[in-house]
Amino acid sequence: MKTILMTGSTDGIGLATAERLVRQGHRVLIHGRNPEKLRATQARLSAATERPNVEGYVADLSRLADVEALAEAVASRHARLDVLINNAGVFRVSDPLTADGLDVRFAVNTIAPYLLTRRLLPLMEAGARVINLSSAAQAPVDIDALAGRRRLDDAFSAYAQSKLALTMWSRHLAMTLNDRAPPIIAVNPGSLLGSKMVKEGFGVAGNDLQIGADILVRAALDAEFSKANGRYFDNDAKRFASPHADALNAETCMRVVATIDGMTGCTPRPASE
Repeated sequence: MKTILMTGSTDGIGLATAERLVRQGHRVLIHGRNPEKLRATQARLSAATERPNVEGYVADLSRLADVEALAEAVASRHARLDVLINNAGVFRVSDPLTADGLDVRFAVNTIAPYLLTRRLLPLMEAGARVINLSSAAQAPVDIDALAGRRRLDDAFSAYAQSKLALTMWSRHLAMTLNDRAPPIIAVNPGSLLGSKMVKEGFGVAGNDLQIGADILVRAALDAEFSKANGRYFDNDAKRFASPHADALNAETCMRVVATIDGMTGCTPRPASE
């Protein structure tokens, strides 16, 4: 049995994946922003197996203080974490600015998973894994927008930039952390899957969510991903592939990570540690 934390677990790909993991007998730590919805999801997942092992954690990932509190709550209850799946994502919202003055796409899709990963790394060893939900939509990152100094009014551009930034920091951390750190893998779960985000953002029903759940369970547990540190899996192509060219540029990735480090108070951990 593995202990698995999955953000954004109350609907969409996150819920579909959590259901599979619970049925397989793993301890699943689910996360959501709405307490009532989280409780309902926890009850639903617990009812899916004879020996339920589901914990719920409430956090608004658009708020850095909530991300810190989530990490602290998990660490207070668990000495070890086997898998972290950074799944929560935001695309179209009525107000793109968070309480911290950041674009909500960057806050939830890029910065929150980075901060959560950095805070939970002490619980994770080489046999563990970090799975980051990327996307086929990737666009060059505006550092000023990432840092909250410039507003992005185009929702798709903000989303695509946030997903490339996530893919960039995934590769950067994978290449710079020591060999005792867990593999960090970015995954495009599939384009236009039928999540609430896709339905609200694009006005289409979308494809079968189980396509995304399939690849996330594989990425979290299967041996084929155990040596995939720093790699990008494109589930549209059904294979490991090259991400956007910026994610392969070490200097460009470093600028993105340095910006996030400055915003979160994280300090780089050298490979020699």
